[in-house]
Amino acid sequence: MNIRIADSREQLGHDAALDIADEIRSLLDHQSDVRIIFAAAPSQSEMLKNLIQQPDIDWSRITAFHMDEYIGLASGAPQLFSEWLKASIFDHLPFAATHLIIPGDDPQLSCRNYTTLLDEAPIDLCLLGIGSNAHLAFNDPPAELNDSVSVKIVSLDLACRQQQVDDKCFERIEDVPTHAITLTIPSLLAANKLFCCVPGKLKQHAVRAMVNETISGAVPATALRVHRNCVVYLDRESAALLS
Repeated sequence: MNIRIADSREQLGHDAALDIADEIRSLLDHQSDVRIIFAAAPSQSEMLKNLIQQPDIDWSRITAFHMDEYIGLASGAPQLFSEWLKASIFDHLPFAATHLIIPGDDPQLSCRNYTTLLDEAPIDLCLLGIGSNAHLAFNDPPAELNDSVSVKIVSLDLACRQQQVDDKCFERIEDVPTHAITLTIPSLLAANKLFCCVPGKLKQHAVRAMVNETISGAVPATALRVHRNCVVYLDRESAALLS
């Protein structure tokens, strides 16, 4: 795991965006298109704000996916990750396609349909974070590190739902949905390169566990350590408990 520590949350976002943009340009120099999975969370805001400002990227050759979505929220609800990503990046750039997870009336069918889209070609990049409970996407502990499916329905644990309140996405924990669709850990790790942005004091215990604990579903983020090409961006607050 390649860990980089920035002096501030803003510097973290700037540094990560520069590296991601360089990687995208390099890929576009050698292949016709690029496929990217995006996380939707406040931890990604600074990086995405900087990424959309990067020059010389042909976004019309880039297909975008996202990694999880709530079940049970009304269409167009601002807390939906699809809506957050549209406001943060998807509506700002001329992507070739943005494939949104839409649970609809049949979330199981949505899982199957999204799996088909993911399986059409390899995923080049995954831009992700980790949760305060060390989850990856909505794979809360104890997570299955070797899932046989690519996309599935999960129940959200209390710590995960509380994070959504702490991140000011919902006013009360009672408002946070109890179930969601998520890409599984093997789906995330199947990307050729991972860029993981983890700023803030709320993530410092999860960061310490990610780096130091035994690789297992008890700490899902430890799975990042088995990937051959993963860069983790921290700030001074999130890195505070690392020795």
